[in-house]
Amino acid sequence: MPFVPVIQTTPHLLKVLEEVAALNARIQSAAVGVSWIPDLRKDTAARQTHGSTAIEGNPLTLPEVLIIAGGGDLPQAKPRAIQEVLNYLAVLRFIEKNAKANKIETRDVLKLHSLMGQKGALDREPVGLFRPYQVKVGMHMPPAPRDVPRLMTELLDWLNGSGRAWPAVVSSAILHYQFEFIHPFGDGNGRVGRALATWELYRKQFDTHHIFAVDEVLLEDRQSYYRALHRVQAEGQGLSGWVEYIAEAVNEALHRTWKRIQTVSASAKDKSLTLTPRQERLITLLQTAPLGIQEIRVALKVTKPGAHFILKPLLAAGLVKRVGGHKTGKYVIS
Repeated sequence: MPFVPVIQTTPHLLKVLEEVAALNARIQSAAVGVSWIPDLRKDTAARQTHGSTAIEGNPLTLPEVLIIAGGGDLPQAKPRAIQEVLNYLAVLRFIEKNAKANKIETRDVLKLHSLMGQKGALDREPVGLFRPYQVKVGMHMPPAPRDVPRLMTELLDWLNGSGRAWPAVVSSAILHYQFEFIHPFGDGNGRVGRALATWELYRKQFDTHHIFAVDEVLLEDRQSYYRALHRVQAEGQGLSGWVEYIAEAVNEALHRTWKRIQTVSASAKDKSLTLTPRQERLITLLQTAPLGIQEIRVALKVTKPGAHFILKPLLAAGLVKRVGGHKTGKYVIS
């Protein structure tokens, strides 16, 4: 039988969706034809990767993920943790490349799982195939393995059919939940499900520049995220509360993106300073966390004198300042 989501469009959901649409329109308008979008996109990919992998227990910090995303090395980090990050970045590149795909098909879902499981980054096999065994997730008993292919087909038929009529945020949330309910793989379901939700936003041209890090928001209250997922079953599979939760997370991600845009665009408009690509990159990095000169050197792949050379105009223009002691000082956005 076809998949038919049970959802009521509550006044609160409509209010949040209106806020999301208005803020998204403002962001898309501000982001047209500006030079710093590629750096913001790279920053967002790192935030998405950090958020989704950290939800599953990856120990790397956001600054460390930014270093990996920039091609840097982390000699002290565990190889498995690095591989999980590299694999998620590969997944994001795949969905960015296929952002305008007309349909998401079963082979695409299997491809995402295959990318996520490269080089032993998943605990249970098979990789790139649906699970042939039963699993249990907390108190949730997902469908039997024999039912997984049919349920996934029904979900994707809905997504590529009547789901097209739903707003991007709503169809993305429904896809996210139902995928996790089916739990089609032995491992990696959370990461694949969140990647699919992001892909749906891309496909419906909601995030045309790929600069919204929703998973970053989900990570910050991981327990609320899990509770929102589990609450659906407690409410008899009604998806209204879950969709409201995701819509609020998207709204928060948009607000953060708008703040980043304002910071970077204000810097770029400073007539006394024309930012180089590395300076734009550094400003984006410093919005994440204060960085010492050694961390800046590694992240930007420059020498220590080169890092100081990049910093000097930013310090002179008052865009960046140094805080802390002589040996422990770090640089922050002013």
